[in-house]
Amino acid sequence: MTEKYEWPRPPSESALPIAKNGYQVIFAAAFVTLIFSLLELTALALIALAITFFICAFFRDPERVVPTEDRVVVSPADGRVVQAGIVTDNDYLHRDALKISIFMNVFNVHVNRIPHEGVVKRVAYYPGKFINASLDKASKENEHNAIVAQTPDGAEYAFVQVAGLVARRIISSLKPGDPITRGDRFGMICFGSRLDIYLPVNATPAVKVGDRVKAGTSIIGYFN
Repeated sequence: MTEKYEWPRPPSESALPIAKNGYQVIFAAAFVTLIFSLLELTALALIALAITFFICAFFRDPERVVPTEDRVVVSPADGRVVQAGIVTDNDYLHRDALKISIFMNVFNVHVNRIPHEGVVKRVAYYPGKFINASLDKASKENEHNAIVAQTPDGAEYAFVQVAGLVARRIISSLKPGDPITRGDRFGMICFGSRLDIYLPVNATPAVKVGDRVKAGTSIIGYFN
């Protein structure tokens, strides 16, 4: 069956959309570049310019179309699937769950998107370490922010932003009681990280370890 897609929100008119959280960092990098240039420190100015371009690329926020089928769960992040299977130990659903983890390297788009529509039930922040986010133990040991949501059909699921080796800032706009729409932006993690999603144990996975996915567009599973 061919999936149908639609925009979750009207597309931005910007030719090169940038996440608003990146403006301050980009302006700071550009200012440093300008100072080096005015001081005629050519080598430092070129290095600062390269860093400014990298930061602009990191904070890019492309528009995405979202599949419209009722049961689909879309990826909350761009990156590579590093885990997809049943787990018996999690702090969010407190029961067996289908866990799918996506690792984002520094070259991926880092804007995070809602996996499925519903309402936010709980939000919990956990301080922690900053080990390599591609490792399974990062889910528990690293700093992370967990959102537990309920679908319109009453099913609970969770999606968790996990800081990585160089990530030092988790951003999320969600709070308990917020209605959420599949594919909408809800936050980001700065500079390399991981997104874990916990679905009911009877959900059907649509990805396997090693698959590449895009936030909001790639289908990673189905509610049953």
